[in-house]
Amino acid sequence: MNMGSHYVSPMSPLVIALYLGILVAAVAGNFNRDFDLTWGDGRAKILNNGGLLTLSLDKASGSGFQSKNEYLFGKIDMQIKLVAGNSAGTVTAYYLSSQGPTHDEIDFEFLGNLSGDPYILHTNVFSQGKGNREQQFYLWFDPTADFHTYSILWNPQRIIFSVDGTPIREFKNLESRSVSFPKNQPMRIYSSLWNADDWATRGGLVKTDWSHAPFTASYRNFNANACVVSSGSNSCGTARTATSANNNNNKAWLSQELDSTSLERMRRVQKKYMIYNYCADAKRFPQGLPPECTI
Repeated sequence: MNMGSHYVSPMSPLVIALYLGILVAAVAGNFNRDFDLTWGDGRAKILNNGGLLTLSLDKASGSGFQSKNEYLFGKIDMQIKLVAGNSAGTVTAYYLSSQGPTHDEIDFEFLGNLSGDPYILHTNVFSQGKGNREQQFYLWFDPTADFHTYSILWNPQRIIFSVDGTPIREFKNLESRSVSFPKNQPMRIYSSLWNADDWATRGGLVKTDWSHAPFTASYRNFNANACVVSSGSNSCGTARTATSANNNNNKAWLSQELDSTSLERMRRVQKKYMIYNYCADAKRFPQGLPPECTI
């Protein structure tokens, strides 16, 4: 199955220029420079001169890290290799989040499973403290055998979740229909590896087998082509100027959208691999589905 993706129509001179702009703007990530190890008492490690980061979980503790920068819109890529073998009960979370009771959040969570069973990729979007927008997928590859790229495109019009360049989910800005959208609160990148055997695997029926500990997830090739917020200023300027027609080429992602080919690929993935969609869960919303589900 060819799972490649194009967000805009290929081959035009404008597209070539935009992609060149993105490539010029992209700076290879370095974990020493870009992230802080935040918890785990030594279980999180930065190796290979900042080129590799590992998180570990044992019975005493998990571990985590966060970005030094805060971002307000961006194209964020991370390559992750998940816990191999019997990972039941473990969760590897990789997400963007602001702070506070009305926080915004854009989630990838990888729910571990018994050896030979597929991981579940759990996605969610919070805005103004409200989530409950879960979609879950099986992956079309073994995410423990090698590194794969998990991407979040977040601009003022939409959020697109992608795996190895293939879009799997889009959450559009529908504020005009009274659906809140994350657009005002800067967010950091977070990741953690932790024990959630009270719910993660088959609703908590399968517990973590600590004889397989320590469990380890690995990260490399981080890239953020994004607007950095620092001391109240935004590296992309104001939201109005950042999204204007005069926007320079290396911010092409700020107005990027799915073209017809990408939409079709996303629908194929959803049809074949989606295992839960809150917009199809009428029992959960007896008063009616959320408005974004019916637009």
